Amino acid sequence: MEDQDIVACVGLLYLQHLQSTRRRRRRMWVHDIIQAREQYGEGYRLVQELRLDGGRFQGAFRLTVEQFDSLLSKVGPLITMQRTNYRRPIPPDQRLYICLRFLATGDCYQTIANSYRLGKRTVANIVNQVTRAIWDALVEEYMPTPTAEDWRSIAEGFRRRWDFPNCVGSIDGKHVVCKAPGKSGSLFFNYKGSYSVVLMAVVDHKYCFRVVDVGSYGRTSDGGVLANSKFGKKLQKGQLDLPRDALLPGAEHLGPQPHVFVGDEAFRLRRNLLRPFPGHQTGSHRSINFRLSHARMVVENTFGILTSQWRIYKGVIELSPQNVDACVKATCVLHNYLRRTASHDLALMTALPTDADSDAAGLQPVSRVGSNNATREAIRVRETFLVYFANEGGGHLAALTPGTTTALLRATQRLFSEPPNAFKAYSILPCH
Repeated sequence: MEDQDIVACVGLLYLQHLQSTRRRRRRMWVHDIIQAREQYGEGYRLVQELRLDGGRFQGAFRLTVEQFDSLLSKVGPLITMQRTNYRRPIPPDQRLYICLRFLATGDCYQTIANSYRLGKRTVANIVNQVTRAIWDALVEEYMPTPTAEDWRSIAEGFRRRWDFPNCVGSIDGKHVVCKAPGKSGSLFFNYKGSYSVVLMAVVDHKYCFRVVDVGSYGRTSDGGVLANSKFGKKLQKGQLDLPRDALLPGAEHLGPQPHVFVGDEAFRLRRNLLRPFPGHQTGSHRSINFRLSHARMVVENTFGILTSQWRIYKGVIELSPQNVDACVKATCVLHNYLRRTASHDLALMTALPTDADSDAAGLQPVSRVGSNNATREAIRVRETFLVYFANEGGGHLAALTPGTTTALLRATQRLFSEPPNAFKAYSILPCH
């Protein structure tokens, strides 16, 4: 009798467990609002009307109609879903519209879901899938690994456009603010009091990204991000396939000099990475600091263009770090895609962001952490460039009046300093 009671109790408990864990029956398979997507959804009505007005379409998605169609031909095969007997998949063009809408505006998933008559979870899945597909489809063509010939072309561009010979890129890092990841402690907590991942980028003379490294913890400094990245390790080991040392124009007596990247004071001085002299400088030191600031403006302007085009950076990105990384890489490669496929006049119009765009972008330098001790070879290289700019390469500075030179230097000093209590509400922050 006791055994029967025990069996009955176990059976009763099992039935109660099944009832408690049984999946709640859905009231409907597809909501009536979602079923009317093709009749009233934004992707089937408003967007089709916007395609007839190129300016409004570009304002909404940051791409012209021709650029969008070309991008769709590249990305479409990667985001086309298989049709089943249960439901029809969302077409690839609608998926791309939704992803670009999110990146261009930074709207929350619920707002986009209501506009396109989709579920919030569906929009989230689309953004996660399409951002990764954009990177995979475009990176080989619009952000390939630079070769020796590419570095040589960049160096010629910096010499002609920015009057800085043997420069193969401008490098900097920015904080991309995201929500606090669960159980991450202080890994993503940066010196500005927010949570972020770090975007490290090398930019060429045409404001295009050549190398990006995304995903480092927000607490990491510029120098730490560079040292731990694949690019930084190859730079340290001399495996970047940089061109051979070359003579500086008009200064053959100085001998061949290495090709260098230019960065701010957060980086360690290396043979192939120049940084300015710290603190207030006078004489020839001020001259080379000015020239370094002038060349480093390229990466600052590029971040300004990026944040003015893709408004997702204007606020805290409410995604996981992995999905933040995917969005950042997608916007970087789209930035290159837009600049290389846009008309010449449009590229010139977007070359320099306005002061308002730069301020609103919330660019804050990554913090400087640890020692920046340099080798004797690195010091010798910087001293050689100092001599060059103070003599053979400094003619245009010598032609300026002291007042004009001071004004220009004060303007560039803003690149190395941060206005107090500024840029706290935005998602890209500069790194000291």
